[in-house]
Amino acid sequence: MTSTSQAAAGNPTSGASWRYFMTSPTSWIASFTILVIFGLALPVRLPLGPNYWDTDIYLDAAQRIWQGQIPNIDFFTSIGPVGFYLTAGIKALFPLAQPALLANWAILPIALPVVALIVRDIDQRSRRRALAVLIPFLFLASLPINLHSLYPSPGFDGFGYYNRHVALLLYLLLATLLFVESRVLLTTLVAVLMAALFLVKVTGPVSGAVLVGYAVLAGRMRFRDAFIAALAVLGVLAGLELTTGVVYAYVEDVFILAMLNSSSLLRRFLTLASIKFNVIAPCLMLVGALALAAWREKLSVAGLLASPLGWLAASLFALILGETQNSGSLEFIGLWPVLILILKTYYPRADDPLRPYVLVLVMAVSLPSAVIFLERGARAVIAAPRYQALDVPDVGPLGRVSLKPELAERAIAQVDHYPKYNDAYEDLVRRGLLPSATLFSEIDHQATWLLEVQQGIDAIKQWEATNGRQLNGFFALDFVSPFNHLLGRAAPLHVALGIDTERTNPRVTAEMLEALRDIDALLKPKCPVEVKRAAIWKQFAQAREGRKLVALSPCWDMYLKQ
Repeated sequence: MTSTSQAAAGNPTSGASWRYFMTSPTSWIASFTILVIFGLALPVRLPLGPNYWDTDIYLDAAQRIWQGQIPNIDFFTSIGPVGFYLTAGIKALFPLAQPALLANWAILPIALPVVALIVRDIDQRSRRRALAVLIPFLFLASLPINLHSLYPSPGFDGFGYYNRHVALLLYLLLATLLFVESRVLLTTLVAVLMAALFLVKVTGPVSGAVLVGYAVLAGRMRFRDAFIAALAVLGVLAGLELTTGVVYAYVEDVFILAMLNSSSLLRRFLTLASIKFNVIAPCLMLVGALALAAWREKLSVAGLLASPLGWLAASLFALILGETQNSGSLEFIGLWPVLILILKTYYPRADDPLRPYVLVLVMAVSLPSAVIFLERGARAVIAAPRYQALDVPDVGPLGRVSLKPELAERAIAQVDHYPKYNDAYEDLVRRGLLPSATLFSEIDHQATWLLEVQQGIDAIKQWEATNGRQLNGFFALDFVSPFNHLLGRAAPLHVALGIDTERTNPRVTAEMLEALRDIDALLKPKCPVEVKRAAIWKQFAQAREGRKLVALSPCWDMYLKQ
């Protein structure tokens, strides 16, 4: 038996095991993976957040892929195909997964093996540095949260998934370039990450190419190894193009998107500087402090390129270049591996007069993002128990959300209100105004949309039962069209995924019209009638020709193929 004194002292073996568990990168990765699996397998209900309908894009894409459609070839999309394929694969394994978690974690089948290889290499030299790279990554990959809030009520962000994926991959790319010593592993990981960045969103490899190029200049990567990595990426893309044709189609979609988004680059820079002032300003001050240290140390050009100053300046430039094209992300988390490099360099210098200033500025760069992520995530989790679920039984996992009771009541009232006062909203459309300047970010509006979809499903089922006809498919004249994957029907070919009349709305082609002619039902949403929906309705006027108008429900009209 264990003596009382031994019990009081604690079990040394269990204490050592606990310390090993807490300091083992493998334990952290395994624990995180288990939590992700449980999060996908269990019927989790999440607090509703801004722009939640963006999440439906991933569900629509997954169903299209299961039906044999190929992203960028069979339907227009503003991003690469890999996120959609990963979503489709994970959803096949976890069909009841909450879609916001599903889309957010879609990048993990690539990211977790990569981060495991990175920290394994680092761990051979420094366990602390390995954990310093790993734990922030797992923290930032954990929840669907952006670092810029669009709505004051607690909830998880329903948009920006692919931008978050790019930010996480760039974090891993910088960690690889800065800390991986094995040449073979370095070259392999750079190739994998650059290919993944390209296939997630084209802005990612732009920033990535700058970082890899700088790594060559700084002597962290041999030109030969960078060239081999580039050839490997081109080989992967060439193989995909030869077998599927997806790469050319993707590049073609990117050019179309670029023409649709030709706004001033200066304006984008100013917007980014305004939104991320809390990171950019202290980062520029840190650049100044490191520049003073470099001047004092009289570094050579080679020394300057390899120094923390060089890496911080190059990384800031590369990330700004990419973030000007993003909307909703984990902006500038790619700086964190560089901050680890700075701490590695300056923390041991106890007698350096610049040391306290550098350490304070490192915290000033990193803490705002960490605090915002933690605070927004904690608020959503803490608020969830008092939130109200929506009565949307036919919307499936997409409807597994909750919100403040007063916002839920408002959403229910709006579904009843909009049809009664349709003329007022038509007047706003004529004036080119939305019912609210921040309509799509408002959580009650996203709840209204879910209730509107539920009403549409009820009306479709009732119409089909009354008329003895099952409609073969649907196309909603709206930003998203959820009815096909919710009712198990065929999605039309060649139409865009996520139609934003100001950003992602390619012109209607003969091929698109031909595909829509085969679809039984075009659906017009009316709760509310608003300027973007009206623009989509007008754009697809030719597709409505020859169809019978059916008043399906207060919130939906149907243009029926006869």
